[in-house]
Amino acid sequence: MLEADVAIVGAGAAGLSLAHRLSRRAPGAPRLSVILLDAPPGPLRPPSRTWCFWEKGPGPYDAALSAVWRRLRVHTPAGRELERDIAPLTYKMLRSDDFEDLVARDLAHGDEVRRLEAAVETVDGVAGGAVVRARSGEGSLLTVRARWVFDSRPLGSLPAARTTLLQHFQGWFVRTGKPVFDGGTVEFMDFRVPQPSGGLAFGYVLPTAGDRALVEYTEFSGAVLPRDTYDTALRRYSEEVLGLRGFEVVGTESGVIPMTDARFARRSGPSVFRIGMAGGATRPSTGYTFSAIQRQTRAIAAALRAGRTPEPPPAHPARSRAMDAVLLRALDSGRVDGAAFFTRLFSRVPAERLLRFLDGGTRLHEDLALGLRTPVLPMLRSALELSWLPRGPAEQPFSGGPFPGRGRGRGPFPGRDPGRP
Repeated sequence: MLEADVAIVGAGAAGLSLAHRLSRRAPGAPRLSVILLDAPPGPLRPPSRTWCFWEKGPGPYDAALSAVWRRLRVHTPAGRELERDIAPLTYKMLRSDDFEDLVARDLAHGDEVRRLEAAVETVDGVAGGAVVRARSGEGSLLTVRARWVFDSRPLGSLPAARTTLLQHFQGWFVRTGKPVFDGGTVEFMDFRVPQPSGGLAFGYVLPTAGDRALVEYTEFSGAVLPRDTYDTALRRYSEEVLGLRGFEVVGTESGVIPMTDARFARRSGPSVFRIGMAGGATRPSTGYTFSAIQRQTRAIAAALRAGRTPEPPPAHPARSRAMDAVLLRALDSGRVDGAAFFTRLFSRVPAERLLRFLDGGTRLHEDLALGLRTPVLPMLRSALELSWLPRGPAEQPFSGGPFPGRGRGRGPFPGRDPGRP
């Protein structure tokens, strides 16, 4: 049996972020032994994905970024163009493979984190800690006893909720024969696509060079689509809306993110905690996850270093979660037209303030001012309805979806946190 102060289950965005923070010990800080359990290659290992997020100034993962932008653009259903500078923020694109390489290099420089390849089968609480039982790729049993365990594995099903929508998408990494993309601007939400009878749809373009970009089609609705439907929608958007001709698809990406007002338990035992998407890091109304994971893991690492109980804090403020619940209900009930709603916000709220709102960083007076720029009566009716609606299981079972979860941090407002864990 192996022993450690901390065991981290899963090496996706949340697991790697926590391991990375715990490997960077300040002078004089107590040493913590950490075991990171990563699933062997196969269905249990997270697929490659893209995370987008915004930051003010330089960040710890800048060396691994694929691209950065300072301008965002929204196209209304009628084709009107709205373009905004987000200074002092920067919108950043991080590929999971590059993030993993950066973290692996940093972990190799120290001896605090030991990375093992094994599929975790059980996590059980014991006196003074927890025991993790896992199996290696060769089938041998591995047992780890730790004082604290942080589990980032996807949940088998979503907690009970009043409203649950799915944000589902597919993207193509495209290469054209000549420069056609504006490398300084993200096509943040492009509503020049057919809108579904229930829900919302938009295009999304992340240019990485004049002749290269990630082009996506995204929907919010109660269920995913047949796989070929995404290809058809992407082809139509790329050719008929963006006007791309003779382009090459060099890679694909797809995912499903739950948009729910469910309450995610962050503690599953006296010494066992859930982190990442499983611990509620996904913003209910947007799907952004990556930035919340950074806040969550920063707080956990600080608590561990200080000798406190390292329970992850709520990833999003209570006021933000309440506002998200109202928006989800308004969208799901059809009282609010999604394309018109998001277009109105982007046109009437300064982009920097809107992004701070999506990160839960706005003050009460700013939230109230933002709320007045929404359809007030439909939102009030939705808020009142929530007071008597019971919480129940999601209509569609969810276990990460038929596509890998977009832990990238993007969402309705693409940014994919995932973070479209």
